[in-house]
Amino acid sequence: MLAWVGLLWLLEAVDVATNHSLDTFGIVPRETGELRDIIPAAFMHFGFAHVAANSLPLLVLGFIAALRGIRRFLSVSFVIILSSGLGVWLVAPAHTNTAGASGVVFGLFGYLLVRGFVDRRLLDIAVGLGVAVLYGSILWGVLPTAQGVSWQGHLFGLLGGVASAFFFRARTPDGLMR
Repeated sequence: MLAWVGLLWLLEAVDVATNHSLDTFGIVPRETGELRDIIPAAFMHFGFAHVAANSLPLLVLGFIAALRGIRRFLSVSFVIILSSGLGVWLVAPAHTNTAGASGVVFGLFGYLLVRGFVDRRLLDIAVGLGVAVLYGSILWGVLPTAQGVSWQGHLFGLLGGVASAFFFRARTPDGLMR
């Protein structure tokens, strides 16, 4: 997670040094050519304050999610990035440019929140409740309340995280889904 967050800061430094040339990797809704930017948009930000706002929750939630295994974590993250990006592409206002890791943050939040209930693991239920207490207030971010904030990315990231808890649920020793 330190490497991931470090990459976000490095990319923003390159963006600033190149007169914001990386901002073109954000998602402009409903333009077919922009579908290729769905994945890179999750790594781009519009300023250091933007990347700073995502860094700590990404570190914390990502670290906790990765404790169940890096392969599962990467799969969950991929689904979250796709769902958040596609949601932005489909629903965000025309002629806007959306980028940032906040969709991933919301997705990891949703994943951790329901993973324990889906896997039926008491420890993971406790982790989910702890995550809800620490970060539950972010749920206001799925509402269209703040100008310039992608509630679409937040909402679809959250939905992708919840879906990932079901898609990647733990298997029993005999290979059956719990």
